[in-house]
Amino acid sequence: MSARVALSVAGSDPSGGAGIQADLKAFSALGAYGCAVLTALTAQSTRGVTGVHVVPASFVVDQLTTLLDDVAVHATKTGMLPTAEVVEAVAGVLGGGTAGPVVVDPVMVATSGDALVDAEAVAAIRDVLLPVAALVTPNVPEAARMLCTDPARSEADLRAQAVALLDLGPAAVLVKGGHLADELGEGVDVLAVRGGGVHVSRRPVVPTSNTHGTGCTLSAALAAVATVPSTAGAAPDWPALVEDARDLLQAGLEAADDLHVGTGNGPVHHLAQLWGDHR
Repeated sequence: MSARVALSVAGSDPSGGAGIQADLKAFSALGAYGCAVLTALTAQSTRGVTGVHVVPASFVVDQLTTLLDDVAVHATKTGMLPTAEVVEAVAGVLGGGTAGPVVVDPVMVATSGDALVDAEAVAAIRDVLLPVAALVTPNVPEAARMLCTDPARSEADLRAQAVALLDLGPAAVLVKGGHLADELGEGVDVLAVRGGGVHVSRRPVVPTSNTHGTGCTLSAALAAVATVPSTAGAAPDWPALVEDARDLLQAGLEAADDLHVGTGNGPVHHLAQLWGDHR
């Protein structure tokens, strides 16, 4: 039996809570073999980002084409793409359809509040990358930025913005409502699928400040579960896959306080379901 292969195209996080490091943990936790193409190196900890070193777009392409010439990739997620040139290069390769369904996490700001991409990169994500995405997973600020509108303030706003983002080209949109958890009293994510309606996923709020890497982890989990073959020719069953991915993230949040990593916003426990009580 061949391995299910998931690819992360993203930046690195030395603290291990976000970026490539988080993605590989999430892939492994869900039984997918992880590959990675680096787009940037960050100087980062649980307390913030102090520097970003961008990988040249041409070398990002070299990494992608060399890998895809050899390895059959069943699903891909993109994370931090720091410049418009990198975004366009990645979209050019992934738009060929050789790396499975593409889950786009439009990473713009770290959990600490530090900006990770420039304005030109945001425009390129919106105009060039979203049209090749099978699923895009913005949080509240990211959705507003791509739509050039005010951030959502209610579940109705989340629904409206998820549907509006479909007009930018992706096959499905998951707007993550974590920023509204206090106002809504629960974690509410809204999924809009082209031709498939709008679906709402609800989870209890986990009382923890250790939320570093939640967005990376969820998008990686979605790519991992999307590696499972669907009916020939059928699109991924995103409503079901969203629940599977959110199960992993919920378990990681519930066990996050057990890790004691760093002195800032610590990471979620990506491997909680595998480690169990062995701490």
